[in-house]
Amino acid sequence: MIWSLLKVMLFVAAIAGLAFGAGRLMDTGGGIQIALLGMEYTLGPLQTAIALLVLLAALWLLLKLIGLVVAVLRFLNGDETAISRYFDRNRERKGYQALSDGLMALASGEGRVALSRAAKADKLLDRPELTTLLIAQAAEMTGDTKRATEAYKLLLDDNKSRFVGVRGLMRQKIAEGDTTTALKLAEKAFALKPKNDEIQETLLGLQTGQGDWKGARVTLGAKLKSGVLPRDVFRRRDAVLALQEASILIDDSASIEAREAAIEANRLSPDLIPAATMAARSYIEKGDARNATKVLKKAWSVQPHPDLAAAFAEIAPNESTTQRLKRFAVLTKLNPENIETRLLLAELNITAEDFPTARRALGDLATSKPNARTLAIMAAVERGEGADDAVIRGWLARALTAPRGPQWCCDKCQAIHAQWVPICENCTGFDTLSWREPADSTGPSATGSELLPLIIGLPTPAPTFADGPEDAEIVDEADQTASKQP
Repeated sequence: MIWSLLKVMLFVAAIAGLAFGAGRLMDTGGGIQIALLGMEYTLGPLQTAIALLVLLAALWLLLKLIGLVVAVLRFLNGDETAISRYFDRNRERKGYQALSDGLMALASGEGRVALSRAAKADKLLDRPELTTLLIAQAAEMTGDTKRATEAYKLLLDDNKSRFVGVRGLMRQKIAEGDTTTALKLAEKAFALKPKNDEIQETLLGLQTGQGDWKGARVTLGAKLKSGVLPRDVFRRRDAVLALQEASILIDDSASIEAREAAIEANRLSPDLIPAATMAARSYIEKGDARNATKVLKKAWSVQPHPDLAAAFAEIAPNESTTQRLKRFAVLTKLNPENIETRLLLAELNITAEDFPTARRALGDLATSKPNARTLAIMAAVERGEGADDAVIRGWLARALTAPRGPQWCCDKCQAIHAQWVPICENCTGFDTLSWREPADSTGPSATGSELLPLIIGLPTPAPTFADGPEDAEIVDEADQTASKQP
């Protein structure tokens, strides 16, 4: 510290002396005279400038010489590395300068420049945790994966840089599509830093991608403990993973364990439709119709869905249409204004051949929410009531070109799936599917199929009843009476 302060003071004094001399030289308007040992020397302006440069060089050499003397004195005093540090100081300065230039080149996207600066820094510095990492990242930028792999492997030898090396190799394997090796590396990185958010997310994605649902639940628990995952999201995703565990058990015909896993998945997230249907079927296999009904009612109260209705029908598969219509009242009384509830009630009445009631249940959905299902139900109602074939064909023609209605859609990439899956088959997003209307992608078809209703004939509009359902029943009775008259 004292030696550094002394050097700074000497440098300031030299600058001040040079400034004073330059000022005096400007005042004289000519050269300068130097008297030394009884002799006088006269220097012109150019000679004065050269003399100043020589003086600065001599001063610099003097400082270097003083530093060397100090290093020798320290060496003689017992500091064995004093002389080597003196000579390495300039080398270290150049090494850090090369490292700095390499980092700037890497940030600027100049991979080749960064790689050359990193190689120079590696020769000058004894800091492999810095220079080797820079070499690896620069090699990746230039596409030299072999050199990058070698650099990452060198980082594995040091405890300080082992995590960085494992992470780099893991990312390389993911880019190459070698998910098996990437999963093993991700597990090692997770063991080194279990609270790292990026590693948690990567490991979870690899585990779900390879069907390691049990391991994924452990990783999900770590995300909850680290505070990066809200508890409600954790419960939902943990239920999804438990559901997949149950699916695997069912595939392996381990019925008891499968039932328990399915029921556990439904307990974790009662509004998860696949979990509710699987849990209900587990109860049905045990002959427990009461709990199966309870599970399906709770899920239906949150979000009515055709899969829930299908599972509810399996509780009593041999019942008559009248008995089924009566038993399904426990569902249709929940969320009565929901579109799915109205469609279910219309379908049940069609099965029971009560077409006027089916029409009232359907209401104006065929016109306000036209899709393949509502239009097909309307066609069935018209046929059941004895409408003309042209009217029925008109409804069916509209159904050909109408949207399909709610489907399992990925909230991330908008891909449509026929069945619910935990991982989107298009973007590999985890738990991104929701039951909703897909994004509107309709447009004129290449075959002009949207003109079918005009060719076949438009359907007759459904009758509207302004005075309420009582008037509808009166009209239905009048129609039935008229049809009986000759």
